[in-house]
Amino acid sequence: MLEWISANLSTIIISAVVFLIIALDIVYLVRQRKKGKSLCGNNCAGCAMRGKCHSTSADPEDDAKSS
Repeated sequence: MLEWISANLSTIIISAVVFLIIALDIVYLVRQRKKGKSLCGNNCAGCAMRGKCHSTSADPEDDAKSS
């Protein structure tokens, strides 16, 4: 077992670092979602769900249509 670990140590370390980065990214996204922040980047002009996912519209065209 120790021989296998020493033969694959670089792969194990790289995999652990990648896993840690992914886990930290998921934690960040969950915290942002709980704070009520949007995860989409707010580029509503080219989005198919424009005006449906945000409580306040970021697209002036949507504001004009709803008036």
